[in-house]
Amino acid sequence: MRLLLLLIMLFSMPAVAQTFDTGIPAVTMTVGEDGQTDYSVTLQILALMTLLTFLPAMLLMMTSFTRIVIVFAMLRQALGLQQTPSNQVVIGLSLFLTLFIMTPVLDQVNDRALQPYIAEEITAMEAITEAGAPFHAFMIRNTRESDLNLFMRISDTPMVDAPEDVPFTVLIPAFVTSELKTAFQIGFMLFIPFLVIDLVVASVLMAMGMMMLSPIIVSLPFKVMLFVLVDGWAMVVGTLAASFGV
Repeated sequence: MRLLLLLIMLFSMPAVAQTFDTGIPAVTMTVGEDGQTDYSVTLQILALMTLLTFLPAMLLMMTSFTRIVIVFAMLRQALGLQQTPSNQVVIGLSLFLTLFIMTPVLDQVNDRALQPYIAEEITAMEAITEAGAPFHAFMIRNTRESDLNLFMRISDTPMVDAPEDVPFTVLIPAFVTSELKTAFQIGFMLFIPFLVIDLVVASVLMAMGMMMLSPIIVSLPFKVMLFVLVDGWAMVVGTLAASFGV
């Protein structure tokens, strides 16, 4: 076995040496007739692999995921169920609901950026610009004007003539802040009926003199029953989708 490995290493040494001699092909840049620069495939792959590391941040900051996962977490706490549904179920449901809501945006990215780039009709930089436009429009549509003005004032960004001219560096934090506010508003509305049940159960137990019995244990089945009777999951999911105009 060792002799076989030694022979393989000896025969492979010329190929390894040749690889080190030639090295990785240099990065080439091609300047088009209109003055735009197109990069080689090697550099494009490097840029793509770098962008992949930002996918989790893009998922959290540029889509509907933040609002959805916060509402589901607050709903679970309002019901009094600490680990049901589990975090894996909440995250999975949030991901697929995000995919459902973001499908029109992803279709626009595919039609305007991905397919033309695959067909070599546009350059890589043009594809990135075209892919960012649908996300920009989605975030502008779901961002409060007050939050947008706040971050423009903090960053000393001059006023723009049209919403399309708002830079991403200002739009993304404004969008996230607006999403957090909307998610907490929806969560507050979800808390109210369950809070009423807790108050009623606590009052009944106090009137019966059952001081040692926790109201949460008694109210939990009533809250679950109410949520199931009104088809709560469909109502919450439908409300979340409708809040994005879907």
